[in-house]
Amino acid sequence: LKNQLLTDHGHNPLMKKVFDVYLCFLQKNQSETALKNVFIALRALIYKFPSTFFEGRADMCSALCYEILKYCNSKLSSIRTEASQLLYFLMRNNFDYTGKKSFVRTHLQVIISVSQLIADVVGIGGTRFQQSLSIINNCANNDRIIKHTTFSSDVKDLTKRIRTVLMATAQMKEHENDPEMLVDLQYSLAKSYASTPELRKTWLDSMARIHVKNGDLSEAAMCYVHVAALVAEYLTRKGMI
Repeated sequence: LKNQLLTDHGHNPLMKKVFDVYLCFLQKNQSETALKNVFIALRALIYKFPSTFFEGRADMCSALCYEILKYCNSKLSSIRTEASQLLYFLMRNNFDYTGKKSFVRTHLQVIISVSQLIADVVGIGGTRFQQSLSIINNCANNDRIIKHTTFSSDVKDLTKRIRTVLMATAQMKEHENDPEMLVDLQYSLAKSYASTPELRKTWLDSMARIHVKNGDLSEAAMCYVHVAALVAEYLTRKGMI
């Protein structure tokens, strides 16, 4: 069964069904005790099948980051702590999987998930979420095994980037009745991620939705043309077109 689950680096129909069961437990309301056991089970899954999350397609890593981050905003402090530690465990395993070089896959998916959560979850970025970011930073600072690597500074950089996104979003909230100012803020955020095509696309898509909502269809079309150019450039660099 393990060999079947590992087929194509874990990107196969059987693993997808297994992962969807785990994901379902996170997406449904659970008791505190049940959730803690789900977090423990997820640690085992990540440890046994790292290639599923850190190699090939990023869909499973992305889905997991999104659900864990939601629990980083939980009203229960114990659940926030467990979720923060699980997210740190995911980052740390990604770092180990690359031979202690980086955790780019998880880093990117966390930022994308935060950007999506801003629109989906009320109150994301408040005190509870900030506390979870601090827990993640503390885990990195107290991890002696990776003391002489770049990991802790990379984690600090990630949490700093998340706070930047949250601050920019707070500014957007203030100007939500000023479409032009709102789009300017969105554009600045998209521009700041020029080196990361996936994130730049996320914010350009968001800009396009605002333009469509305001009836500015030609501006929305320009955003989508820009996205198409980004995708084409990325595929060309990868030698896929």
